[in-house]
Amino acid sequence: MTDVRDDVASSAANDTSRQPSSDFIWYELMTPDADASKAFYDAVVGWNIGEPAPEFQGYRMIGRSDGEFAGGVMPLTAEVQQHGARPTWLGYIHVADVDASVKEIEQAGGKTLMQPFDIPNVGRIALVTDPQGAPFYIMKPTTTTDEQSDVFSPDQAQHVRWNELSTTDPEGALDFYRKQFGWGQEGDMDMGEMGKYRFIQNGPTTIGAIMRKPPQLPVSLWTYYVGVEDIDRAVDAIKSGGGQVLNGPMEIPGGEFALNAMDPQGAPFGLVGPRK
Repeated sequence: MTDVRDDVASSAANDTSRQPSSDFIWYELMTPDADASKAFYDAVVGWNIGEPAPEFQGYRMIGRSDGEFAGGVMPLTAEVQQHGARPTWLGYIHVADVDASVKEIEQAGGKTLMQPFDIPNVGRIALVTDPQGAPFYIMKPTTTTDEQSDVFSPDQAQHVRWNELSTTDPEGALDFYRKQFGWGQEGDMDMGEMGKYRFIQNGPTTIGAIMRKPPQLPVSLWTYYVGVEDIDRAVDAIKSGGGQVLNGPMEIPGGEFALNAMDPQGAPFGLVGPRK
């Protein structure tokens, strides 16, 4: 059996129409209770989170209704929790050279939380933070396919549709991601005292936004908004499943609705979709 993250590698892009080292190619939930997370997210999003793979520390694949994958679930052991790991969602950004990227990130003021290492037949990864402390993975997949990862889609349910960075230093963060991954920044919304909500692009595609961290957030972090087919049904599922709606649903440009929530284990996430 191959590593459960083979799907990350097999779906990574060699697509010259977009920046080669800037795509979000995978998303991963870290949780202390994978069974409870399966029950919760399957009901809220419509996913089918798979069975654990014992040979890979219980890792689970997040299945979509179309038969493809939306990401993975990594169980948090008591040991890693004792070292400070907490329930969270993390994104993987594709890079051409993990080791070189780690050095550049550190030189730019970021930190390395997990040194680069190889997953056989899958790729090389490292866990890092930006200069403001927001964590994310970088990855160079081992792949010979030209198929592009589709875990991110700006308009499809059961995919991550929006990547939002809340940070103590929006200007500094924007400069960091521009230099490290070649992302662009065009367009913004005025949020009053919170400043500007600045849209970020990977090539021609708007992938999310950068904003000033609100006071209620303890640290800078990325929030990933998953697409749902009915935002009100998802709200009911969050509440009945033991999660908490923190903000919203609020109408967004285009007529859809977005919300911020926390799952029963404490991992923050977002949803976006229509009201039916």
